[in-house]
Amino acid sequence: MNDRDNDVRADVQARVDIEADIAEIAGLLPAPAPSNLPRALHLHHKEQLMQHIDRDQATPSSRLRRLPRPAFLVPLTALALGGLLTAGITLTTGDDAPPTTTATRDTTQPAAVLLHQISTAAGRGDALKVRDDQFAYTRAKVRGADLTSGKAVVSPLRETETWLAQEPGPLHTLGLTKADGETLPINAELGDTNGTPAGLSRPTYRWLSALPTDPDRLLTYLYAKAPKSDRQERSQTVFDCIGSLLGEVMPPKTAAALYQAAAKIPGVSEAPAAHDAIGRHGVGIAREDNTFQTRTEWVFNQQDLTFLGARSYLIKDTSYGKKGTLMSGTALIDHAVVDKAGQEPATSRRS
Repeated sequence: MNDRDNDVRADVQARVDIEADIAEIAGLLPAPAPSNLPRALHLHHKEQLMQHIDRDQATPSSRLRRLPRPAFLVPLTALALGGLLTAGITLTTGDDAPPTTTATRDTTQPAAVLLHQISTAAGRGDALKVRDDQFAYTRAKVRGADLTSGKAVVSPLRETETWLAQEPGPLHTLGLTKADGETLPINAELGDTNGTPAGLSRPTYRWLSALPTDPDRLLTYLYAKAPKSDRQERSQTVFDCIGSLLGEVMPPKTAAALYQAAAKIPGVSEAPAAHDAIGRHGVGIAREDNTFQTRTEWVFNQQDLTFLGARSYLIKDTSYGKKGTLMSGTALIDHAVVDKAGQEPATSRRS
């Protein structure tokens, strides 16, 4: 065996060792926050994990090649968004089916009635023609809790802008994000050494267009594909999964189906006093997770039922903080499709 073969084997073994260390470090981190946190906060938590990895992977071997690490480090959205990783840790994908009562859930309940009204309003929108070489632009104001110390440390309100590539991928650079006057790239998700493809953690317009528009089929898909965690109720994970997609640029039929699917999730209720991160009040949809002890609320404009933002907070005293402690808050200000990363839409709303 020649030196080149030895080098290849050494590189392969190094990657195996890194993956093992990632799994071990992930297990040592605090329990993750709910997965509907803003994308910027998600990236902040991911950076905390990567700092642990970098420190523990220090080695004199010149052959050790580290996995790509995020270049943008700010305090999971929309949303995004929404990325769907909780606290920046990729969890195993479950094959769980939705509850057997899903298909027969009472659609006369107030939350279901409201969600069907929101679905009807969303379905009236015009479908866009989005090219694979374009970018989905989102501007939002966000707050979030950093849990890496074991306590919820809530960040001040900040404005973020993101440009997410619509190319199907897999991509190593997913787009750009801007916060506090600094614009930096968004790199592939942790562990995606070959790049991150379009999907739940990178919802392109084309991918969203391919989702089932039958609410029952869509809900079954989400229960199967949403990240799996024993630290959160399964139905809450799926609720958060849908919440992470709200505010994305998406086909009206997909948006309508998502709201109808949400109406079938057990535990969903109305939230009459809901408001977003900047205090805009509207009609709300909520769900409480009794595992992580949080309440997540979606807020919609009272007049046209468009999505305004979301908020999540503790419903009981926990090790992370007192009842009422904010876990995350978002306010969607603008979204559009643009031709280049870093470009602002011509009709951007400023507030």
